[in-house]
Amino acid sequence: MELNQDVQYLKGVGPAKVKLLNILGIHTLEDLITYYPRDYEDRGKPRKIEDLQDGEEALIRAVPTSRFHVINTRRNMKICKLLVSDDTGTIEIVWYNQPYLKDKFTSNKEYSFYGKVSKKAGVITMNSPVFDAENESKNTGKIIPIYPLTYKLSQNMLRQIIENGLKAVDGKLEEILPDYILKDYNLMGINEATYKIHFPKDFEEFKYARLRLAFEELLTMQLLLNNLKYKSIEGHNGIQFDKNVKMSDVINSLPFKLTKAQLRVLEEIDRDMESDKIMNRLLQGDVGSGKTIVAIISAYKAVKSGYQMAIMAPTSILATQHLESFKNVLEPFGIKCELLISNMTKKKKEEIIEKLANGDIDVLVGTHSILEENIVFKNLGLVVTDEQHRFGVNQRSIISAKGKNVDTIVMTATPIPRTLGLILYGDLDISSIDELPPDRKKIETYAVTRAMEDRINNFIKKQVKEGRQCYIVCPLVEENEEIDAKSVMEMVDIYKNQVFTEFRVEYIYGKMKQKEKDQIMQEFKDGKIDILISTTVIEVGVNVPNASLMVIQNAERFGLATLHQLRGRVGRGEYQSYCILKYQGHSDTIMQRMKVMQDTNDGFVISEKDLELRGTGDFFGTKQHGLPEFKVANLFEDINILKQVQVVANKITREDPDLNNEENKKLKKMINKRFSGKIEI
Repeated sequence: MELNQDVQYLKGVGPAKVKLLNILGIHTLEDLITYYPRDYEDRGKPRKIEDLQDGEEALIRAVPTSRFHVINTRRNMKICKLLVSDDTGTIEIVWYNQPYLKDKFTSNKEYSFYGKVSKKAGVITMNSPVFDAENESKNTGKIIPIYPLTYKLSQNMLRQIIENGLKAVDGKLEEILPDYILKDYNLMGINEATYKIHFPKDFEEFKYARLRLAFEELLTMQLLLNNLKYKSIEGHNGIQFDKNVKMSDVINSLPFKLTKAQLRVLEEIDRDMESDKIMNRLLQGDVGSGKTIVAIISAYKAVKSGYQMAIMAPTSILATQHLESFKNVLEPFGIKCELLISNMTKKKKEEIIEKLANGDIDVLVGTHSILEENIVFKNLGLVVTDEQHRFGVNQRSIISAKGKNVDTIVMTATPIPRTLGLILYGDLDISSIDELPPDRKKIETYAVTRAMEDRINNFIKKQVKEGRQCYIVCPLVEENEEIDAKSVMEMVDIYKNQVFTEFRVEYIYGKMKQKEKDQIMQEFKDGKIDILISTTVIEVGVNVPNASLMVIQNAERFGLATLHQLRGRVGRGEYQSYCILKYQGHSDTIMQRMKVMQDTNDGFVISEKDLELRGTGDFFGTKQHGLPEFKVANLFEDINILKQVQVVANKITREDPDLNNEENKKLKKMINKRFSGKIEI
């Protein structure tokens, strides 16, 4: 079978099961064999019955010592019981509605059972275990992979399908890593690693299979980022902006003092702008740390050196907000700022396009509209993109191509741990604004359970009566917009018609038209709405200084980075602000995360903790960056592999930047396949 062949034609699948596999994102044979386990059960080491602990899952080897007993209950339930013993004790095995198992057991034979143990009042039981007869190892006696599932697809079913898929490709996967890398780093071949990540004989084998696959993922990513960096500087000198244009002219005109961190970052940017290298800088800082003013001061330097500047924001309302800030600071210096967004009149848009091409506009603030082909600058020198993870690597290069060797600043309010920054932004230098302005009040954060519902609602009423506004955020139930919308609508109904009848309550969610979202956010900003119910679409931000309260429903479903971003929507004005995290469940991870949110407002601390607690799989969806998700690699655990990979990648880039050497051609093919439609080498 070819790797791109539809999985429907694999043995054991067929038309019914293919629909379930498709829900999991498995469409081809390649999707199937790279659908890796999320966990493993060690069913290889048997325990003695006397050593079993209540609540644990364990493997025992035992002989039946009673007949197979079926009890019929009133509700048509059949409870099946069997006593089994080893040389240390006896345990009762229980199954439900499986009387057909009666013929599976013989009294003088040994069987392996694996299941959950319960110890109550001196009786030890094991509920619904899997089992094997002597000398069999279908369900026990080995490490068993555990996969993420969907309704109606069992672990056994999926395991069998994956095993069939692996048999179909056995030994036929193409090796993309050059021999010298496999040898130097003692890595498994691709065929062996792919089989053993699913069905390892022991955890040592799993470790080596995982090492190989993580190494490959990190290497292809690193080579791509190296290539982007190499292409952006190779053979090009950047613009050298005028040394006589001083950023201090603007800094001294401001009605407030910049923080030490802002001044340090401006020095880094100033140095880059005056040098002949092309600036590619990531500017990261917490919500409210003052990134926008840094962009404004950089724009001053570019414009007064004879160039135009463009800043791209993810939404019209955010672009409009930026325009106000730019105008306030730069217009007194004779700098002309304009807005370009999709919902403008045709006439206004044409007028801007003409002025831009003539050089009559110095600073253009806009949305994705800036990327359109007919938007032409006379002399673009500096590009700023806001909230980078809403755009993507490719869009960054489209806007940069509208000028010649332009300098680029990418702003993000998601503080990124250094390790993750090295990967996601490997083609950028990183600047961090790691302190907040001194007048920012700490947002008081409380984690509470449902039992506090009435008190929270009373607190919301108190805040609104004092003239403040409130956000209520409910989670994405799953990647399903209909359910998502439904959960918002149910909440809106309860809050609007039962709980907060005296207030103006509105809602906003992902699938609404952008125009509707912008309108509601504008009304909220203008104080026409008291309580805004929303999904995480409000995460990227509109400045509403009057909003002082953020209530997050089911806070346990969000990552720490997202909770912190949401919390940053309040505390933007003069009023003391609050964030209430309503959570369910008491697992260690949930309690740890709630504690972190209550203990600190520092986005950098939070992002490190988030990475530690969740890994990078869903640390803020690398998909949003135009980069694929890691299926195996986890940057928190794999920092040592990453360091090795960076040494290899840097050596390859130095010696063969376009990967044209024979030994690197397969690597190039893999990178282009993984990043297809985004970027090609």
